[in-house]
Amino acid sequence: MCPAVRGQPRGALTASVGPGPNPLSPARAYAPPTERKRFYQNVSITQGEGGFEINLDHRKLKTPQAKLFTVPSEALAIAVATEWDSQQDTIKFYTMHLTTLCNTSLDNPTQRNKDQLIQAAVKFLDTDTICYRVDEPATLVELQRNEWDPIIEWAEERYDVEIGSSTSIMGPSIPARTREVLTSHLASYNMWALQGIEFVVTQLKSMVLTLGLIDRRLTVEQAVLLSRLEEEYQIQKWGNIEWAHDYELRELRARTAAGTLFVHLCSESATVKHKLLQQ
Repeated sequence: MCPAVRGQPRGALTASVGPGPNPLSPARAYAPPTERKRFYQNVSITQGEGGFEINLDHRKLKTPQAKLFTVPSEALAIAVATEWDSQQDTIKFYTMHLTTLCNTSLDNPTQRNKDQLIQAAVKFLDTDTICYRVDEPATLVELQRNEWDPIIEWAEERYDVEIGSSTSIMGPSIPARTREVLTSHLASYNMWALQGIEFVVTQLKSMVLTLGLIDRRLTVEQAVLLSRLEEEYQIQKWGNIEWAHDYELRELRARTAAGTLFVHLCSESATVKHKLLQQ
């Protein structure tokens, strides 16, 4: 039997079971708590009136704002259920990126509309990682040119826009038409997918790399390495604290992969019957 939450009746447990907001930081997405003891045995999904629901034993999962945790597609529901089912004796919320993104989409803690989400993503063009270049040393200049230019050229051709790059501290001057075209492109996505897109953009600090990733021009591994090109160059030159570098790289890959998967799963629709996941 699930232990009661301190100060709450047993029946209220799932109302606050998911990763929730950090009251000290008005982040764009929920900052999940750290860990808690696993209190359920089986995870299942069912189709309800509003979409697909996650069940922990016989209790329906709810968001931090106590809304019924309902997702728009069967595939996303299965992915989220797998996150919960894969937890061992301890639930590690910081590994459950899909659940966190769903909570953010359902509760919308910052109360942003679709236009605001799009503008937040497009604004990253002003500081896009792969548009800022160094002018020395020559080896890094060449590395950036060889690795980043093909992605910029792909994006310019794919969307018929101008992006460019610059060694100026002010960055490249992005034409108004480029913003308009990419804004129009992002408007074709629904609110859930846009939450995922902005999440990935924030991880990579690059709108261009995110477009390449969502469009399947890049793999997660490629996009992450390209976003860390200068860091990897410095590490190869000067060395690093191995465990810290490896952990940071794995975490970035995990967040980026989850965000990308979230975008694709939120862009799909499906009809389901009943699915059951058991240990």
